[in-house]
Amino acid sequence: MIYPKIPLAQSIIEICSAKGILNIIISPGSRNAPLTIGFAQNPNFNCYSIADERCAAFFALGIAQQTKVPTAIVCTSGSALLNYYPAVAEAFYSQIPLIVISADRPQSKIDIGDGQTIRQQNVFQNHSVFNANLTEEASEENDLKINIAIETAILQKGPVHINAPFEEPLYETVETLSVQPIITHSEGNIGTNKIENIEEFVSIWNTAKRKLVLVGVNESNTIDKEIIENLAKDPSVVVLTETTSNLHHASFINSIDTLITPFEDIDFKEFEPEILVTFGGMVVSKRIKGFLRKYKPLHHWHIDTLRAYDTFNALTKHVVMPPNDFFKDLFSKTVFTESNYFKQINEIYEQRKIKKKKYLDKIPFSDFKVFEKVIESLPKNSQLQISNSSAIRYAQLIDVYSSIEVFCNRGTSGIDGSTSTAIGAATGSSKQTIFITGDISFLYDSNALWNAYIPKNFKIILINNGGGGIFRILPGHEEKPVFNTYFETSHHLTAEHLAKMYQMNYFTAADTDSLEQNIKSLYAANDVPGILEIFTPTAENDVILKQFFKELV
Repeated sequence: MIYPKIPLAQSIIEICSAKGILNIIISPGSRNAPLTIGFAQNPNFNCYSIADERCAAFFALGIAQQTKVPTAIVCTSGSALLNYYPAVAEAFYSQIPLIVISADRPQSKIDIGDGQTIRQQNVFQNHSVFNANLTEEASEENDLKINIAIETAILQKGPVHINAPFEEPLYETVETLSVQPIITHSEGNIGTNKIENIEEFVSIWNTAKRKLVLVGVNESNTIDKEIIENLAKDPSVVVLTETTSNLHHASFINSIDTLITPFEDIDFKEFEPEILVTFGGMVVSKRIKGFLRKYKPLHHWHIDTLRAYDTFNALTKHVVMPPNDFFKDLFSKTVFTESNYFKQINEIYEQRKIKKKKYLDKIPFSDFKVFEKVIESLPKNSQLQISNSSAIRYAQLIDVYSSIEVFCNRGTSGIDGSTSTAIGAATGSSKQTIFITGDISFLYDSNALWNAYIPKNFKIILINNGGGGIFRILPGHEEKPVFNTYFETSHHLTAEHLAKMYQMNYFTAADTDSLEQNIKSLYAANDVPGILEIFTPTAENDVILKQFFKELV
């Protein structure tokens, strides 16, 4: 086998292999040549070459999101490393394991006016779970830092940074290893499956008549069917889920804004919970966050093995255990409480659903109508990736088949790497992946298509409303030049020539008939990846959406 001659590069590669790191995303460069040579010629790794570092990092994020094991990204020195930052921040807040390996010049070359040098050490300190600043020579100390970095990425489900200085010559190779790096074995924190001081939890649960369970971003199949049924049957429990919760039951409320947007003070008081139980990641709905901050529960328990954000300024307990284990232990000692909490809320929600259907049946072609048609067309057992901004908000209003897994970069809620993440997720999953995105998000990350690894059955559904439609939905919108130029970023661009350049199928739709016809064509053509671009009326979309909430009353 061919190895890089530099011992430090050998150590990094051998430790990654020993720790089971399989997927390596490499961006071209010279300073990282020792790592590129070693990773690319080692059969233990799946190596990908992605030129744009920002896209590379989000592509890696998508793979790690699906495989649940760390993906490594490798870059040269200088500003290349900084282009990783948006994905590093997303990985940090979404708890996705990512290993950043940056090549650096020796410390003696930093801040002396040498080319392609920046202060790389600890550059991600505010958004990483470990930073390994290596020295130039291979050593036991370096080995331990590399081991700890990889183990921390696994245990804490977050990004780590390994910064490795290399001196020239960089391209020399050898046929035998000159190092035998130390490999450590972490037992990890197994944790508990029993609630501490459970009597206190049982007492509070059994006496409360209004219990609200709010589920954020959540992996599918993490909650047992018995737990789901228990939550659904308890008359004192209301369960709120979102599209990204991947948790389904006919009794759960899966469109929070449809329920609470028309509420007045008296409705909110009746909805106010005594107990709020939360688990999962970030919540999309601003309205539920505003409600819970104003009408605070007496008890807020957040169930998470790692973190507990006090999102509603009401947190009373952080239970450090998997949610399924928490509910299993709790329900083994609790009883159903007599209450009309679920009955009252469910009656309102059922009425809202009837009104929503009537409204969707009568509205003209628009963003809202498109989301209804697109989501109902999704193949069963597929994976749905959604971009941020208005796309993920519209998706909250439409029911998604329970067999479809839904993902969105809600850690930082940025639009910058949605397409790259979706392509990475498609690469890391055996399921067909459909990506729904808005025009600004798509254009912002158009380099995502500069990628030789896009699966043939990958589909992009691009909703082009001529600008940042989210800003028309938010309060304060006025139809003036300042708004159109600096907020909405109005444009007349399409994806047609991008599709042609990257040899993707391209279809368009501008009304219901062409949408229904070409969405079938999109799914039928699996010879190459495809884009369906749907053009919607810029000035009418926000009016139609706002009227929807008015007609729910």
